[in-house]
Amino acid sequence: MKNFLQHPLAKNLDLDSPDAPSVHRQIIRSKPFLKKLYNEWYQSIILHLPNHSEGKILEIGSGGGYLNTFIPNIITSDIQLTKDVHLLLDAKELPFSTCSLDAIVMVDVFHHINDVDKFLQESIRCLTENGRIIMVEPWISGWSAVIYNKLHHEPCLSKSKQWSFPDTGPLSGANLALPWIVFKRDRDLFLNKYNKLRINTINLDWPFVYLLSGGVSMKTLVPDWTYPFFRKTELLLKPVIKYIAMFATIVLEKNDRYNP
Repeated sequence: MKNFLQHPLAKNLDLDSPDAPSVHRQIIRSKPFLKKLYNEWYQSIILHLPNHSEGKILEIGSGGGYLNTFIPNIITSDIQLTKDVHLLLDAKELPFSTCSLDAIVMVDVFHHINDVDKFLQESIRCLTENGRIIMVEPWISGWSAVIYNKLHHEPCLSKSKQWSFPDTGPLSGANLALPWIVFKRDRDLFLNKYNKLRINTINLDWPFVYLLSGGVSMKTLVPDWTYPFFRKTELLLKPVIKYIAMFATIVLEKNDRYNP
């Protein structure tokens, strides 16, 4: 069954190979249902950008996506140099001067950073006052925990006591539960440790459409034209979203005077 549902381009793909980001980009752009979801994720990021369009915005993990078509002046980067990527960089060592970035954005990347302490420290250094970290990431709920543990190829270690994991590779190294661990389960620890960052927003959403899209490894499970129907259904379920959400838009804001 898994072989039948697997996307042809994803078969035998080494996730840590230099080809993986470009293959993922092909898959996203070739699946209209999945592309509609990415468009929503990008709009969610744009909605939370600081209120000045001329600021310097860095995207981390740009390789498989196309956020640069929504934000033309964005600085694209990845740990592997691929087409449409400006910078080769590690999120734990940002090559920017102090207080030089207005926003750092990412989609499906934070849970691949094997040492988020270093990333957060670097982000605080590089962000301007009121600068933001904006990310769309997997989120743990009763529903998503089952899906991520049973059907997803990446580890989902919600009981991990650490904010780190072994560095096995750019994409194979991961903990899907990491955003939930840092910003929900260990929220007080995060706020005490990083008192220059406040949690501005955590918007929970997308309990079904990502699963139905098949992501970047599986075929889409439903016709493309059904996307609006499933999105309307998801929005009707907002009152119970904390129990079923699979993703979240997370916004952190730097404020040197902030004390939780």
